[in-house]
Amino acid sequence: MKSVRYKAIELFLIFVLAPISFTIAFPIWIKIALGLVGFVYVVYVLLRIERLPIRPSKNLKWKSFWKQTFLHLMLIALITISYVWLTETDQLFRIMLEKSKLWILILFVYSLFSVYPQELIYRTFFFHRYEDLIHNKRLFLLVNAALFSLAHIFFRNALVMGLTFIGGLLFALTFQRTRSTLMVSIEHAIYGCWLFTVGMGEMLGFPS
Repeated sequence: MKSVRYKAIELFLIFVLAPISFTIAFPIWIKIALGLVGFVYVVYVLLRIERLPIRPSKNLKWKSFWKQTFLHLMLIALITISYVWLTETDQLFRIMLEKSKLWILILFVYSLFSVYPQELIYRTFFFHRYEDLIHNKRLFLLVNAALFSLAHIFFRNALVMGLTFIGGLLFALTFQRTRSTLMVSIEHAIYGCWLFTVGMGEMLGFPS
């Protein structure tokens, strides 16, 4: 019971209170410090308490992963190209065409320093720590997606919240199926980089 109570409080502090607190105006260095402390705590728990192996599994089903990711990307591309063309035509592929060096730099930095930490926290850590708290698998996935969306509340944008909920659900399903931080990070990076490329980066906090 003590362990369940501890994990419930831990979940609330990391995945509810922390994101909401970042919407409050206080010095950015304090926010960065809190984020770093939280990330160090997550890594410590995964390595020392959950005893998670560092090396990725050798039995990953890459063929089915790439097929499903490609199909999702085609649907995302169709929807987002239509959206940007209808709402901000001048932004369609603008960064890639006009600022190619910045585009390549941001894709690299985002994939390595934003996507992987997010997936380590919201999929690897979340699944290993809290699956035993919510036994209904569908509800667990919905909670994970909702909390991932909540992490983006500081954007104060309903569309961003909706997109990140859908993305969070896709990533949760991928992690549930593969149990691979590497795979879900690659998927996350592909979709995120596409949104930046197609012209939705400014809305999602990418430099433009």
